[in-house]
Amino acid sequence: MRTRPSPHPAGSDDAASMAAALVDAAGQALVLATSAANDNSGVSAAQLRVLGVVDQAGSINLTQLAIALHTAPSSASRLCDRLEAADLLRRTNDDRDRREVWLVLTPTARRLLDGLGRQRQETIAAVLRRMSPDDRAALVQGLQSFSHAAGTPVADSSKAQAS
Repeated sequence: MRTRPSPHPAGSDDAASMAAALVDAAGQALVLATSAANDNSGVSAAQLRVLGVVDQAGSINLTQLAIALHTAPSSASRLCDRLEAADLLRRTNDDRDRREVWLVLTPTARRLLDGLGRQRQETIAAVLRRMSPDDRAALVQGLQSFSHAAGTPVADSSKAQAS
């Protein structure tokens, strides 16, 4: 795997900088390890991002989607057109305001996202199995601390077994 040069000078003993470089490298490794499943889905990365945003929201209008994607509403609309044509997204009118259109996932999209999620978890689990139990336990602790510091703590019920 090709690595990027460190943005920190050689010999830097700043623990936070070293941790940031390691988290960045781990993030790259995760993307590389899981991108094959996404690449084989037949859906572009931008379309998967739309599906992910709609999935998290449950339903969302086009303006909110464009804001979440940091793009123009016209670009978001074109992505939605392609997803709707592929039976992955459905537009529905608001019962109270017929001018308001909501975007929701179709059952086909739900199956796609669930399958991709399973594939990503299987790939990640295979990498984790190559780590020692002590290293996995340390990773779990570190990721929980990182998530908490980032403001997205992991629920207690989802704490993974480290061994």
